[in-house]
This record gives sequence, C-alpha cells and structure tokens, in this order.
Amino acid sequence: MRIAVVGLGAVGARAARQLTVSPQVTEVQLHDVIPGRAAQVAAALAGTARGMSEAFPIEPCDVVVLATPSPHGPAVRSALALGAHVVSTSDDLRDARELLDLGKDAEHSDRTLLVGAAFAPGITCLLGRFAASGMDQVDEIHVARHGTGGPSCARQHHRVLSSAAILWRDGRWMERPGGSGRELLWFPEPVGARDCYHAQLVDPTLLLPAFPEAQRVSARTSATRRDRLTARLPMLRPPHPEGGLGAVRIEVRGQREGARVVEILGAVDRPAVAAGGVAALAALAAPTAPRGAYGLADRRLDTIAMLTELYRRGIRAARFVGAGE
Repeated sequence: MRIAVVGLGAVGARAARQLTVSPQVTEVQLHDVIPGRAAQVAAALAGTARGMSEAFPIEPCDVVVLATPSPHGPAVRSALALGAHVVSTSDDLRDARELLDLGKDAEHSDRTLLVGAAFAPGITCLLGRFAASGMDQVDEIHVARHGTGGPSCARQHHRVLSSAAILWRDGRWMERPGGSGRELLWFPEPVGARDCYHAQLVDPTLLLPAFPEAQRVSARTSATRRDRLTARLPMLRPPHPEGGLGAVRIEVRGQREGARVVEILGAVDRPAVAAGGVAALAALAAPTAPRGAYGLADRRLDTIAMLTELYRRGIRAARFVGAGE
C-alpha cells in the first residue's frame, strides 16, 4: 500500500512515523509546502519514507492523509480525482460539513473519505461507538476535550472559543455563544477536573449521522480564564510547536433492557501523538471501508479493531466507573 501524507507538522509527522512501521505499507510519500521539510522528515524516519518536493501528491498512491490546516475541500477533490482514498484530520466545522457533502463524489469514485480522523474528533468518535455498542438505544452524547497539538491546533482552539457552538437538541440544531455554558468535567488522570465551555467544535456534526436517534449531542473544550478573555483578540504570542498533555472524554446516555444507562470513556495522551496514530490507522482501514464520506463513529467501521490497535501502539482509553462497580 502506498500512502501520501500531506502536511508534516506535529500531527502529520506522527502519522508518517506510525505508517512507516506498518507492515502493509510499502511506501510513505511525504509532502509539505516548507522547502526541505519533507526530505528532513524522510531522513529521520528512513525505511519506507520518501520525501517529495511538491506540496501535493502527483504520483500514484492508494491513500492520501491530509494533515494540513483547513480547508481540506480542494485537496480532497484533487485526491479523489487521482483515484485515492482520503483521510482528513481537520477539526474545523465548516470544513467537516463540506467534506461530508462530498460523500456522493466519493461513492461515484468508488473511494472512501474518512473525516475528522484525529484526537477530537477521532478518538472521541471511536469511543462513542464503543460506549454505545452495549446499548439498545442512544439518547445523549456529550464530548469534552482538553489540550492542543501543534500550532495549527492551538490557533483553532483560540478561534472556536470565540465562535458560536452548535449542539443538537430535540430534533434541531441550536447555537450557544462560544465560551458559555461552564461545566466542571473530569478527564482521566493526570489531567483531572477542568472547567469546560461551549465552543464551535466539529464532534456533534460527525456524531449525529452515526447516532441519528440521539436527542442531545454537544461538545465542550477546556479553557482558562485567560483563554476566554483573549478569545476574541488576535493571539498575543506565537503558539508552542507542540502542546502538553491532552485528554478527551465522551459521555453516552441511553437504554439497555428498559433501564437507563450511562457510559463515560476517556483517553489521555499528547494530542498530536494520538491524532497521528488515529490518522495512520484510518489510512490503513480506508481501502477496505465502505465507500462514501463519514466520521469514525460510523457503525460500519471495525471500532474494536481500531481501538485494540491504538492500545497496542500505546494510545489507551479509560472507563469511568462508580465506587460500587
């Protein structure tokens, strides 16, 4: 399998590293707009990695992994035209909606487009599907995330706090001001409890098609007081090359044998590392996945196999349990 990774920032470089150690991959084509970066990353990874001078694949490949800043729409169209399956790591709401709208194009091309294959969304979608697997009916899904990956992710976190959040409630989309709706939520240790707020996150847009029966779907992000105060201002200083430890949690409420049940799952890792791992596994799964465009919560994907492989690669999930369980 030949896979092209476009964008070699914190996430793309990690995805490329994961792919070079995957036995089914014969070549990893590396692309980046910064001169010399592709060759530098290829030299560091060695093995099947091959640095390319162009920013976008022009040689045949089976899968294209897009780890560049949004928008991804034009690159996805080009990749589908080249006959490649596509994995997008974008966590931008407008971008995700556009990519989901390309589902018919992907089906017409007999190709798969996996949307939001990163940390949040990405692991959140996999955990949501796993949590729901033991339920007869899903009523509510609530996602929260903490931390950022590379500079693009940090800028996106800054933007979403100042943008209107979307949530699904009782059959219709609703909006809430970014930075509102404070709620204290617990993430896996050592992250622990964090204040979380509404923000323009993409998770509900990807989760609702996978759980159309859900009555409520929402997403929040952790934020400090300074984050909220400066969200509507330009970033006052450049973001770090990579953020610190991050975490996600997803709470799924539903019915099982007539009783009300709640499952809360989470994961903790460096966001760029976890996102790179998810993107790499999505790229390996894309050629045999059902055709069309959808997120990783889709019931047609082998969620358990992906979570098991993530665990094997060091990215582990946790389950919140009560004192009596």
